[in-house]
Amino acid sequence: MQLTDVDTDAEFRAQVRDWLHDHVPREPRPMVDRRAGREFDLAWQRTQYDGGYAGVSWPSEYGGVGLGLGQQLIWYEEYVRAGAPDIGCGFVGVNHAGPTLIARADDEHKAFHLPRILRGEAVWCQGFSEPGAGSDLASLRTRGELDGDEIVVTGQKIWTSEADLADYQELLVRTDPDSERHRGLTWVICDMSLPGVEVRPIRTMAGTTEFSEVFYDEVRIPLRNVVGGLGNGWSVAMSTLGFERGTGFLREQLELARYVEDRLAEADRRDPVVVAALAVARAEVRAMYAMTLRMVSRSARGLDPGASASMIRLYYSQLRQQVERLVVDGADVDGVVLGRDALVLDRYLDGYKVTIGAGTKDVQRNIIGERGLGLPRP
Repeated sequence: MQLTDVDTDAEFRAQVRDWLHDHVPREPRPMVDRRAGREFDLAWQRTQYDGGYAGVSWPSEYGGVGLGLGQQLIWYEEYVRAGAPDIGCGFVGVNHAGPTLIARADDEHKAFHLPRILRGEAVWCQGFSEPGAGSDLASLRTRGELDGDEIVVTGQKIWTSEADLADYQELLVRTDPDSERHRGLTWVICDMSLPGVEVRPIRTMAGTTEFSEVFYDEVRIPLRNVVGGLGNGWSVAMSTLGFERGTGFLREQLELARYVEDRLAEADRRDPVVVAALAVARAEVRAMYAMTLRMVSRSARGLDPGASASMIRLYYSQLRQQVERLVVDGADVDGVVLGRDALVLDRYLDGYKVTIGAGTKDVQRNIIGERGLGLPRP
């Protein structure tokens, strides 16, 4: 896979840059009113769709642009360069629910859901983790009992991002009551408006309520909403997590790179320790992105990326926390307390989640040990 611009890619980059210059929203995203934030996110997603830039690498028959991964990378690079908004509540749908449907769903599901995600008509959330099944996802206990042409779901999920704003959920349940661990699980599309679904927001230490508990009281989901077949949920979930840990956060890496560059430009040159630490962080971010490009290149050539996604996810999460701590340490105390630098503190507190989401840092290390180094299972 050629990752340097050839003539056609250079033309695409110029077109993207011009379009973003003309269309990136100038007003800030609403942060306190979550419903207003949802409307902002979906309106921006619709603008991208109307402009012909939603789902750059998604199949054109389902509303995507149908280009390659090289063009997708260019889009991300120019997106961050233009200071375009964070994807917000569209993250799950665009970055891993949609790609999972492309890879594992039937044509009916693709035709119904993929265009709605790209047009900004639906928000998705993820129903995987449970109070007793976070890092050890295979021990989940939420039941899905078969009753005719329906699955009756009873149980609880936790740490569900954007559940209070979501229309649909990628839900993992145990449909074989006699099964254990990875067997007997099913990946199903749950309509969040169904009777019996209750969402309770969780307030984090950063003061946000983006995470929720979700309770299911005999929620009846059509059997046709199963993706990948009954009992094959673990395999489908691994596809989901592969997208979430891998290409799903490419843009986040680029945003971290820009954040480091901005902080380095603002650094007080009279403090060589801070400047040196930021310079090292800049080098590490660039190294991480080079690793990501290598993984994307291998995937594009049909090669098994192995443990690369977990390596990069672990690297990113710890590096982001390191950068946030470094910026807070160098911030003016009065500015943080009185509000001038409050966003610095917000980012720092929010950054604690990144070594937990998509599998904790310890889970990632286990995957690297087993799949990358051939070590025995712990």
